[in-house]
Amino acid sequence: MKVQELREMATEELERKKAELKEQLFKLRFQNELGQLDSFAKMNALRKDIARVETVLQEDKAKGRTATP
Repeated sequence: MKVQELREMATEELERKKAELKEQLFKLRFQNELGQLDSFAKMNALRKDIARVETVLQEDKAKGRTATP
């Protein structure tokens, strides 16, 4: 997921995306505990995507933006 794509999204969309990514990460963590996870790279990529979304949300909050630019 690219930062430019995230910056084009509205705040509500970013919040939904963040929740979706966190749910996916939860499922991967659960698979890891059961020993069914193939690759840790998927977990790392999801963590980075979540961080990107949160960063863009913080930028939006600092700018006072709530809708698409």
